[in-house]
Amino acid sequence: MLGGISLAVVGIPFATVLTAVMFILCLAQVGPGLVLIPAVVWMYWSGEMVWGTVLVGFSVVTLTMDNFLRPLLIRRGADLPMLLILAGVIGGLIAFGLLGIFIGPTVLAVAYTLLNAWIGEDEVAEADTRSQ
Repeated sequence: MLGGISLAVVGIPFATVLTAVMFILCLAQVGPGLVLIPAVVWMYWSGEMVWGTVLVGFSVVTLTMDNFLRPLLIRRGADLPMLLILAGVIGGLIAFGLLGIFIGPTVLAVAYTLLNAWIGEDEVAEADTRSQ
């Protein structure tokens, strides 16, 4: 959202379309950088040094927020290791395309939870056998 606001503030044409593209790129786990970096280059190329610098500041904040908030929000929804979530997103994207972003982490989360329950069941069975 901040990336779209920054595009509108500095006067980039078609800021709403570019904001929609940023949303889609964020869903695809790519991030807003593919839109913001060319926009900064275009601002400097067109001679708008002040607005280009303002957009650089907004872009740095936006990209930093994206890199910190995305893992925190994904982790908040599930008690899973971050590496497992990342592997699920990337593997799902490669295997199933855009829909795999949701399928990959879900399948890995279910498998991880079942594996932990199975291991926990064996530990309880061992403890019961030792107590007898």
